Amino acid sequence: MAGTPPGPPRHRPVESALSRGSALTNPPTNTGALITVEGVDGAGKSTQIALLTRHLRARGREVVTTREPGATPLGREIRRLLLESDTALEPLAELLLFLADRVEHVQRVIQPALAAGAIVLCDRFSDSTIAYQGYGRNGDIARVRRWDAESRDGLSPHLTLLLDCPVAVASARLQDAADRYHVLDGAFHERVRAGFLALAEAEPERVRRIDASADIAHVRNEIAGIVDAWLAERTR
Repeated sequence: MAGTPPGPPRHRPVESALSRGSALTNPPTNTGALITVEGVDGAGKSTQIALLTRHLRARGREVVTTREPGATPLGREIRRLLLESDTALEPLAELLLFLADRVEHVQRVIQPALAAGAIVLCDRFSDSTIAYQGYGRNGDIARVRRWDAESRDGLSPHLTLLLDCPVAVASARLQDAADRYHVLDGAFHERVRAGFLALAEAEPERVRRIDASADIAHVRNEIAGIVDAWLAERTR
């Protein structure tokens, strides 16, 4: 993989999207956009979100970067339980914790930023829940979808960038990283990848698959082209 990846994006507080004065009290509808970035662990999401953030801000766009889980005070506690704790979790408890994080995230971070007209770049969202807790855990996908929809309160991503690469390639990039998911066997991650690909096939207009096994610059350019074209079409 060519190039030196930047550090993880600094998540800009939502207040920065709300700091442009009273004109934002009643912003035009549909001015904001929720762009989610998905993929298996090691696909390069953090790197590409940082690069896309830089690209959009250079073009004068207001951008709020965020992630799941862990974008709110409650979310940070949930993230610790989900990813850093040795506490064993039943699959249903795991799912409900992710959904609790999403409720807080949507209400406290994403919706206010969208109302302010910002582009929200989110590292993981509903597709990850379906792929990991549905496909990966061999769960009841219909139930996962139903409960996820409740947690989003009607909000759906406007555009999803799926960074797809073979599990073996993604795993090699993780090096010494270890959390509850990194240590699971390859079969789990293959199911997760299959879930993402199924979602992309079902919604090709929303979910754009990008070959994340290419070098960083190539992936960056492909993402920038997709997002620029999508934004231009959206404003016509």
